[in-house]
Amino acid sequence: MEHSLPVPSLVVLVGPSSSGKSTWALEMFAPNEVVSSDQLRAMAGIDETDQRASAVAFEILDRIVSARLEEGLTTVIDTTGLDRESRRRWVSMAKSARIPTFAVVFDTDLDTCLERNETRERKRPRSVIRKQWRRLETSREEIAEDGFDEILQPGPVSHASPAVARAVSAERTTPSPTQGHTFGLMLSRFDWDGETSELLANIATRAERAGFRDIWFMDHLRQIPSVGRPWEDILEPYTALSFVAARTSSIRLGCLVSAIDHRHPAMLAKSLATLDVLSGGRANCGLGVGWDKAEHEAYGLPFPDLADRYGMLEETVGFLRSMWGKGAPEFEGEHYRGTGLAGYPRPLQSSIPILIGGSGEKKTLRLVARLADAANLFGTPEKVADKVQVLRRHCADEGRDPDTI
Repeated sequence: MEHSLPVPSLVVLVGPSSSGKSTWALEMFAPNEVVSSDQLRAMAGIDETDQRASAVAFEILDRIVSARLEEGLTTVIDTTGLDRESRRRWVSMAKSARIPTFAVVFDTDLDTCLERNETRERKRPRSVIRKQWRRLETSREEIAEDGFDEILQPGPVSHASPAVARAVSAERTTPSPTQGHTFGLMLSRFDWDGETSELLANIATRAERAGFRDIWFMDHLRQIPSVGRPWEDILEPYTALSFVAARTSSIRLGCLVSAIDHRHPAMLAKSLATLDVLSGGRANCGLGVGWDKAEHEAYGLPFPDLADRYGMLEETVGFLRSMWGKGAPEFEGEHYRGTGLAGYPRPLQSSIPILIGGSGEKKTLRLVARLADAANLFGTPEKVADKVQVLRRHCADEGRDPDTI
C-alpha cells in the first residue's frame, strides 16, 4: 500500500537493527531528509557502533531535528526508535512546528534481522538485536499512545501537499482548500528592481518556509487602476503559478480570481488540471464574474451584461467539474456546451477546490453556498462578519454545512 505523506512531515522509524529502516528511508526520501543516529555516532566517535559517542550523537540529532522542523522541512529520524522518551520529544517538537507526525514500524522477523546483521561490515552483537526485537514487541501500545498522527507499515511513499495527503488518508471527496495555516500571499505588483524570475522564486520559497498557506495571482491582461498604471508589468497567472510550482513543494496555488469570460472553461479546466498534476495536487480554482469593462474593450473582448456573466459563472463551475470527473460526459448550458469532455491528465485532487470571489449578498454568496468550496470576502472585519452571516443563511437554505466552506 502506498502512503501519501504531506510535505513537510516528521517520520520516525521504529524497529531493531537490520530490520530495513535505513534502506527504506533512502529509497523513499532524499538523503538530506534522513537524520541517522549511526552516521552521527560515526562522526562523533570511532565508527557507527561506538556506543561511547551515543550521547553526543543524539544531542546533535535533536538539534538537527529541531532546526529542520522549525524551517518546515520533512525530516526522517533513522534510529531504532525504541526509546519512548525520545519518540515523545520528537512528536512534541513537530506539533510545536505544526507539522504532522508518522511512525513507521518495521515488523521484520528476528531471524531475518539476524541474517542481515551477518552481512554488515560492522555487525551488532546478536544479543543486542534480540533485545531490540523483544523491546519492539512490548512497545506497540506505547507507540500508539505517543501522539503520532498515524502509524504506518513500511511501503512506497508519495509526497503530496497537506490537503492531498489528508484527502488520501481520510478518503474524502473534496479536500478543503482552507485547512492548515491562516494566511495566504497575494502577488499583484511586479515593478521590481531586479530579475523577475529570480525575485519571484525567492518570494515563493520564503513564503512557503514562513508557513503561508497559499500564493495567489490576479488574472488581468494589464495592471488594474487600484494597484498601478496600465503599462506596468503583470504576469500571466497560470504560467507564473507553474513557475512557482516548480520551486516549491507544499504551498497551494491559485488565481484570485479568474474572470469567467477571459477563457473558455475547457481551456481553464485544462490549465488547472495541468497545474494540479505538475504541482503535486496544490491547485486552487478562483472564479469571478469580472468587472473591468475598460480592459475588455481595450483588448476587444466581449463583456456581457451582469446577468449573463452570473449565468456563465454558474455554468463554468459545472463545466470544470465535468472535465475533471470520470469519462467524457456531455455538458449542455445556455452559454457553454460540449459533447465529450474528456480531460486528461485528471487532477491529482479528486476535485480542485473552487473559490468564488465577490461579496454580493443576493447572487454571489448564494452561488458560493450552492457550488463553491471557498469564498473571497473583503472589507472591514465587521463587514466581513456580516457577509459570513449572510453566507450561513444561504447555506441553511441550501441544506449545506457552512463549515465546509
